[in-house]
Amino acid sequence: MRLVVGRIGRAHGIRGDVAVDVRTDDPDARFSEGAVLHTDPASVGPLTIASIRRHSGRLLVRFKGMADRDAAEALRGTTLLVDSEDIAPLDDPDEFHDHELIGLTAVTTDGETVGRIDDVLHHAQDVLVITAEAGHEVLVPFVAALVPEVDVAAGRLTLDPPPGLLDLQSTD
Repeated sequence: MRLVVGRIGRAHGIRGDVAVDVRTDDPDARFSEGAVLHTDPASVGPLTIASIRRHSGRLLVRFKGMADRDAAEALRGTTLLVDSEDIAPLDDPDEFHDHELIGLTAVTTDGETVGRIDDVLHHAQDVLVITAEAGHEVLVPFVAALVPEVDVAAGRLTLDPPPGLLDLQSTD
């Protein structure tokens, strides 16, 4: 699975630098000299980072082979991606990357299958988006009281929902 780590903005200067809108929790690890990033559209990349620097709070990146402003401007709007396999697991056993949760089967503490985790939303509270077996979408806050167990190796996440949480169906 490929994960978004940034998006290329406008060119900066005349030597091929671009501003990057960072979309990762660890920019120092993702944006380092020599790092190779996949792209969307794929025809643009992969891109290898030649240099990085900060300027006025923005990350400026120069990619190998991009030696002038015109080449840099042609990259504008390109999404930068990494393979999820290249991201090390977190040290805390109670924290997970989104890609580790997506695809897990959600079951209740009684063993009843609820559905599959299709997304993780990050708003005021992290929320699991589960597509139930009946086809409707269920949103479950990702808190220990409602999600007492996550077993990534087994491909399963256990829910302890309050009455009625899983009975709600989409009215669309």
